[in-house]
Amino acid sequence: MFRLPQRSAATLTVAGAVVLVLTACGGQSSTSDSSTSAAAGEELSGEIVIDGSSTVEPLSSAAATLYRDEQPGVNVTVATSGTGGGFKRFCAGETDISDASRPIKDEEAAICAEAGIEYTEIVIANDGLSVVVNPENDWLECITTEQLATIWSPDSEGTVTSWSDVDPSFPDEPLALYGAGTDSGTFDYFTDAINGEEGAIRADYTPSEDDNLTVQGVAGSTGAMGFFGLSYAEENAESVKLLSVDSGAGCITPTAATVQDGTYTPLGRPLFIYVDNAKYKDSAALRDFVDFYLTNEETIAAEALFINLTPEQRTTAQDELASLVG
Repeated sequence: MFRLPQRSAATLTVAGAVVLVLTACGGQSSTSDSSTSAAAGEELSGEIVIDGSSTVEPLSSAAATLYRDEQPGVNVTVATSGTGGGFKRFCAGETDISDASRPIKDEEAAICAEAGIEYTEIVIANDGLSVVVNPENDWLECITTEQLATIWSPDSEGTVTSWSDVDPSFPDEPLALYGAGTDSGTFDYFTDAINGEEGAIRADYTPSEDDNLTVQGVAGSTGAMGFFGLSYAEENAESVKLLSVDSGAGCITPTAATVQDGTYTPLGRPLFIYVDNAKYKDSAALRDFVDFYLTNEETIAAEALFINLTPEQRTTAQDELASLVG
């Protein structure tokens, strides 16, 4: 049985990732704690609701766990409906923070604007998408992006059903494919990076918003392949086999170093949190939590198997948030 992994070591970042503030038109009132500042030692209370990417969830869950020791009266809940599902709730005013493994889309931003919700986008860490196969797969250590496209292209449905269809040197082993569901930013990123268009993928694979189900699927079939965040591959190293990827410059294994230096392409990516501006201004609990998240991001990143922000990234994020209550 697979469980949500416990993170304990750092994994990834991309040097030079920027922290951006993107705002939609209008604003909203908060139903949370409405005090304008939290004095040192002040005991806060309230509810903070986070939803979105399953990839970013370990970061926000680690932040919530550590914050509980500081402010036990603040209840922080973290859900995982996928990046797209998280933005739906966020733009409907149902959440305070949205976890995202891709930037917000124009159509999602328009929904937020129509609802009068302004937000701040923060690069909180970085990740690499991993491609994994069953540990009994002894014919493949590195896969090209062309081979990945052959496997995952919409045109391959019903025609590329065996590993020998991908390359004649591979065995006639049936393909069993697992990956992120359509509400996931991981799905958007992978399909765009490999197939050249967001959402372009064969329909005969097993999708899930729960990466642990993908782990189970890949571990259960010799001919299986899946994709998800690198941290899940590292945490489940006994259950899945991590492949190197060749995008034209040779086989590159996803690691902290190869994501940092940009050589692990095209599957390296930044991770985000989106903060509701009005709620951040009005709620001392939310403001204190987000500030705690950034101040302790190095510890949080280590717990969640990602690499912390650069000093420049951290300063930019703190400055942007400070401007919201200035």
